[in-house]
Amino acid sequence: MGIHQSGLATPQTGASPVEATHFDVLIVGAGLSGIGAAAHLQMKCPDKSYAIMEGRDALGGTWDLFRYPGIRSDSDMYTLGYSFKPWTDPKAIAGGPSIRSYIAETARERGIDKHILFSHKIVSADWSAARSLWTVEARKGEETVHFTCGYLLMCSGYYSYAEGYRPTFAGESQFKGQIIHPQFWPENLDYRGKRVVIIGSGATAVTLLPEMARDASHVVMLQRSPSYVVSRPSQDTIAERLKRHLPSMLAYQLVRWKNVLLGMFFFRLARKKPQQVKERMIGWVRDHLGADYDVEKHVTPSYNPWDQRVCAVPDGDLFRAIRKGKASVETDTIDTFTENGIRLASGKELDADIIVTATGLKLNLLGDVAFSLDGKTCDMSRHLVYKGFMFSGIPNLGQTFGYTNASWTLKADLTAEYMCRLINYMDKHGYTAATPRPEAGVEEEPFLDFSSGYVQRALDMLPKQGSKKPWKLYQNYALDMLTLRLGRLDDGSMDFSRAPVSKSEAPASTAAEKRSAA
Repeated sequence: MGIHQSGLATPQTGASPVEATHFDVLIVGAGLSGIGAAAHLQMKCPDKSYAIMEGRDALGGTWDLFRYPGIRSDSDMYTLGYSFKPWTDPKAIAGGPSIRSYIAETARERGIDKHILFSHKIVSADWSAARSLWTVEARKGEETVHFTCGYLLMCSGYYSYAEGYRPTFAGESQFKGQIIHPQFWPENLDYRGKRVVIIGSGATAVTLLPEMARDASHVVMLQRSPSYVVSRPSQDTIAERLKRHLPSMLAYQLVRWKNVLLGMFFFRLARKKPQQVKERMIGWVRDHLGADYDVEKHVTPSYNPWDQRVCAVPDGDLFRAIRKGKASVETDTIDTFTENGIRLASGKELDADIIVTATGLKLNLLGDVAFSLDGKTCDMSRHLVYKGFMFSGIPNLGQTFGYTNASWTLKADLTAEYMCRLINYMDKHGYTAATPRPEAGVEEEPFLDFSSGYVQRALDMLPKQGSKKPWKLYQNYALDMLTLRLGRLDDGSMDFSRAPVSKSEAPASTAAEKRSAA
């Protein structure tokens, strides 16, 4: 971000990239988004120094943290994969270990893994207007370390890694079995021959049920209300055919666009004709489970399609487990836990050896980092999101937040590309700061128009979107592609500026900061 023009230090030639304390760009999070952002930065801004700060001791983010049985993508890998690296595995709906390997391979192939600072948990970041710099404080074990950067990119995901959403149920202390949250799955948990109750109806629950049903004596999915569930083939036959006849990247891009356009079509159809789409989706489930199954009670949601995310089950594995009698669904509320399981409000008893609380995530948009501007604390809930990426009144800070109605990586790729465009534009014109500022007449709206519980619980703490572009979140890949790839950078809402300090003053400040960090 004009960093070299300010005279600030960058890693010396031959030194390890992560031995420096100042970087042009600092990326927070070594998951799918962070590794992807680093790849785009290397391709489009090759002269920029960067590091990735990762709070855990491994890369992969979500795909390393979650270890529950059967964990898999809820989007196809041709859109969840990176735009620049083909997904070659035959599985279009892929398991967590395969996705983690894909991320690690990307990092290794491009040397990104050498730029990762593991076990560095960022706790605060302060912007200096005089120096056009972020000063970042992080904890490395018991040690506190400091870094500076020209641009700070948050790729830390949208939920807390430290805790999931876990309501307290009456009578929990009476239960003699195990209670497990999927986010903290015990290693080597033996559920063979056990009776399992999974509380929840979202993506985690519908993933766990068929996988655990293979070895458990019986698995019950206990839901307060149903979610939309659709069967999708685990392999994309068109993709496999194209791979045999076309170069890998061309086949990948064609399938990627096929899936993007189909996804956009079905989303728009669901918004335009919600009742017809709802009836068709419920009809598909009835086809899987049979005419005698109580579809109205167990698989008919009270909301319209895509008011919450739709759960995909590969090759109908959920329905197959139910048909075989290895699993069942109960739609009711919990009265109390008992010694041997759960008593429902209806009075029915569910016996269990293991209870899995697939009750959701705790939303945490910016990794619990305390942001400030020249020492003045930022209340992020009072800021508007610009182009789904930056924040009103805050310079040189970006965030990656994917789509609610499509694959996360589609938006992550676009925002990383936009960041690179912005950096190169600022260098060309000698700017050191880019600050989005809303014009008159932009009204605040909730950050997400999504009825899922984890979103509704966190709306008050989230930033807001605006009532019109570039402050409006459209959840539309084609529109975002035009805006972020091709739209004007100097669009009237972005304020560009230069640091007021002279070049001769900057190195001294940086040297003092380095001594402090040491």
